[in-house]
Amino acid sequence: MNVNYEYYRIFYYVAKYKNITQAAKALQSNQPNISRAIRLLESETGCRLLIRSNRGISLTPEGKRLYGHVKVAVERLLLAEDEIAEAISMQNGCVTIGASETALRMLLLPVLGTFKKNYPGIRIRILNHLTVQAIESVKNGEADFAVVTTLSDVEKPLVSYPIIRFRDALIGGPAYGALCKKKLTMKELMAYPVICLGEDTVTYQFYENFYHSHGLLFKPELQAATTDQILPMVRHDLGIGYMPEVFAKDAIEKGEVYRLSQAEELPSRQICFVENERYPLSIAAKELKSLLMQCTME
Repeated sequence: MNVNYEYYRIFYYVAKYKNITQAAKALQSNQPNISRAIRLLESETGCRLLIRSNRGISLTPEGKRLYGHVKVAVERLLLAEDEIAEAISMQNGCVTIGASETALRMLLLPVLGTFKKNYPGIRIRILNHLTVQAIESVKNGEADFAVVTTLSDVEKPLVSYPIIRFRDALIGGPAYGALCKKKLTMKELMAYPVICLGEDTVTYQFYENFYHSHGLLFKPELQAATTDQILPMVRHDLGIGYMPEVFAKDAIEKGEVYRLSQAEELPSRQICFVENERYPLSIAAKELKSLLMQCTME
């Protein structure tokens, strides 16, 4: 027999749903075409495959035997089609990411390096935002997901997953070198000019809450627009500053700045992955999410 594969595919859906209307809907066809294909298949095979009654459609013994083989073949082909579609989708496309500065430098950029080596055809669009703005870009569908420094839980339909923890360091320039010999209380720190990110950042809110929890008012003398600006300010003795210790490590080791000890230990902070449950991630975005989530919490 030289039976058209399309007849077998139609038979598969009719036998699966036991309903011609549902089969036609799944195949994006119509009932007359489905019925005609089944008649042609029965003619080619030389036997009756379906029994139609008021209660629906049932398979004849020959139909059951044929369906057992057709089911395996069609489902294997469908699986192969899905795998090919996934492979193609990883060869082109675009992933848009909302990212805060700290999350971008500390986590996202290294992971993106690995991702681009594996999938050079995928374009990456980064919306470099404050945390609040990055989260809003996910909420309104502008970004596929966000990688941000965050303090509190997000609201549905957004969901947040912690990826890594990190700590900030308190650093001072040459004029403040003598301070590294003692542990400074927060009350003592109030006597010195403090450098921090601006009031509209999550980092500022973090320190404002931390100082408030110790009965103190957080009033930094200098507010930097980006974390990159804090280190040069400290080097030039404009004040003492808070910044992620991983960013200050080289300057501390070179003796350009000093790490100051604080009596009250700073809480750790998190970098989180934020997505919107209303907008399913593309295959490329899912793969990038998987790489990010493989990073270990300290």
